[in-house]
Amino acid sequence: MSPIASVQTLKPTVRGAALMLAAGAAYAGVNVATQWAGTRTGIPSVIIAFWQYVIALVLTLPLLIREGAQALRTNHLGLHIIRVALAAAGVQVWIFALTHVPIWQVIALSMTSPFFVILCARLFLREAVTQTRLLTTLAGFIGALIIIAPWSDTYTVYSLLPILAAALWAGYSVMTKYLTRFETTASISMYMLILLTPINAALWAASGVGFPEIASPSMEIWSILLTIGVLTAMAQYFQIAAYSVADAVYLQPFDDLKLPLNVILGWIVFAATPSINFWPGALLIVGASLYLMRQDSGRSSPKIQAAE
Repeated sequence: MSPIASVQTLKPTVRGAALMLAAGAAYAGVNVATQWAGTRTGIPSVIIAFWQYVIALVLTLPLLIREGAQALRTNHLGLHIIRVALAAAGVQVWIFALTHVPIWQVIALSMTSPFFVILCARLFLREAVTQTRLLTTLAGFIGALIIIAPWSDTYTVYSLLPILAAALWAGYSVMTKYLTRFETTASISMYMLILLTPINAALWAASGVGFPEIASPSMEIWSILLTIGVLTAMAQYFQIAAYSVADAVYLQPFDDLKLPLNVILGWIVFAATPSINFWPGALLIVGASLYLMRQDSGRSSPKIQAAE
């Protein structure tokens, strides 16, 4: 039996957790590659964002061809646009943060996202916020606070950017979950990539930033941009597939696992040793996620009603 087939036979909650973990691993690769592009090759953040999603779109075209024109048929174009606008803003803020803040601190600050997700999911998706879900999400946030030590002198104004990105992406996550009621995974992925391209192009043009090597780019530049694009396409698909089978609130602690994944990969690539606070904080995040998986693994994703 293939790994994909094995995943399909799992219970919805376990399958959603596995898919979210796969997305987290892919996003960890994206973040490390993005930081490399910004700090080692000097590519401006607006250019990274543009090529990241252009390449991901090209790689996703076979999926569109397989699904056919029906993948782009929708009665919810406005919702797609709102979702992509939130994502585009989050991407720009996130990439800018990665070029100014150590990767382990950026990811830790993004752990504020669960509070925004819970608020939005409760208000707009009518998802149940059980005591277990609330406490495990709170545990993940406390773990993040232990890691970043907000009482220290290491904060700069750039440290606030990941929090802003977290809020924007929380809105994006809830919109993604809402759209899975009406749209296929392929459709949501394609609209994301198609609409992001002109938005990122406009932001690049408005920034006035040039890319003098674009006419004769180096192998290093295109290699890193291609890596970012490939991993982005994979992460997008895994994440949307996860939201299609499990609640956004349930999945959030598994999304928190991107913290140790990013830190470990950043440690390997950049030799960026995290502070000693990282270890107890990461243990708390991982423990909370595994506990939630054990508690909810026997349940299927509950029916939820849209807010009127």
